[in-house]
Amino acid sequence: QVQLVESGGGLVQAGGSLRLSCAASGRTLSILGMGWFRQAPGKEREFVGDITWNGGKTVYAGSVKGRFTINRDDAKNTMYLQMNSLKPEDTAVYYCAATINPARYDYWGQGTQVTVSS
Repeated sequence: QVQLVESGGGLVQAGGSLRLSCAASGRTLSILGMGWFRQAPGKEREFVGDITWNGGKTVYAGSVKGRFTINRDDAKNTMYLQMNSLKPEDTAVYYCAATINPARYDYWGQGTQVTVSS
């Protein structure tokens, strides 16, 4: 089992920045990669970006590319999402997820609310 705990959400004005954290515990040596997803009210959950644990390769959704950055701290088993130039449409609950099996996410955090005011 892998446990994930997100933190760092909050209220920010448009154009501002926030950094989310996702701390992993448990069978962290099994993690192949981690990702961020978000879900706005009334909308489907959508992919934000992810990072491989071996090599640190990142992939981003087009809507956040150039504004959001994912990195990780291996020593702390923690993934970060640095969000800059935030827009009201970035408002959502942000979830982190971890994969121990290729092509699917096996574990999810509880989510953290990000609200961007205009």
